[in-house]
Order: sequence, then C-alpha cells, then structure tokens
Amino acid sequence: MTTQMIILNGGSSSGKSGIVRCLQSVLPDPWLAFGCDSFVDAMPARMRASGEGIVFAADGRVSVGADFLALEAAWTDGMVAMARAGARIIIDDVFLGGAASQQRWQKALGGLVVLWVGVRCESAVAAGREVARGDRIHGMAASQADVVHDGVLYDLEVDTTRTESLVCARTIAAHVS
Repeated sequence: MTTQMIILNGGSSSGKSGIVRCLQSVLPDPWLAFGCDSFVDAMPARMRASGEGIVFAADGRVSVGADFLALEAAWTDGMVAMARAGARIIIDDVFLGGAASQQRWQKALGGLVVLWVGVRCESAVAAGREVARGDRIHGMAASQADVVHDGVLYDLEVDTTRTESLVCARTIAAHVS
C-alpha cells in the first residue's frame, strides 16, 4: 500500500520544518506540507490569546480551549480529505496532548496509510534554536521536548540533535512506500 500521509510530531524548535522542506526535495512525487504553525496563524488574532482559543504563557507553556479544538478537528478532517482525494500530505505537528493527540488523528484517518515519525531533539539544543529563531517564547522548546512524545507510537524516529535535516529526510523517505 502506498503511503498517503507522513505525520511528523516533535516539540517546538526540534527541526520538523527543516525536515519537511528537505522531504519535499528528496521524495520523487510531489507532497504538500502543512503545519500546526500555519493553522495557528490562520486563526483570528483574538483566538491567539483566548482561553477558548490558544494561549502561549510567558514560560512557554501552551494551552488550548474548546474553540481551538473544534477548529483543529475541522483542519484535521480537511487534511485527511485532501489525502483521500489523491494529494500526498506531510503534516508538521506538535502533539501537546501526547497520545490523545495521535488518537484524534487516527480517528480522522480511517484507513489511510500513514507514516508516523517522531522528531526528537535534546532539550538544550532545541532551546538554543528557539533563542536563535527569535519567534518563539523562551521555554516552549524545553516544555514540549518530551511531553509531545508521551504514549505516542511511531513507525520511525529521528533525532536532530546532531543530525542534519537532509539526513533525517532521507531516512524518512526510505520508509515511504
């Protein structure tokens, strides 16, 4: 069976976005890439600081409310619909709920063939990247580094602590059927 979706999960600044760009370059067929950052950016500004939407605390913790979860479910269904329509989809996500986040995806996916990829990075390295990026709240990388992987089952894991995005992408591409 042919892989229809690749879902990468990892904490903030773990290297997912770089891997996704490299994957699009090394995979022989065209793959569309979507990430949780673009989903959050698409939300009305008022939801990016609301208890019902998404709140980024000063220490880097992230909490989401009911309105966020409803929109996220619609977004997930939309991604799955594109895959069902024949598009190959790469998702760059942060499973704030660990296994529960993966279960929400699994429920929406039905029988689609998915390659589940865990993207790990040592907390200190991710925190350094976070500072260098300048567009993240300090502490987000450290607070997410482990919790996003709690109870999540992967087909493959890569670690970007000392491995370049292109090498990780080639490793993942070798597992795409």
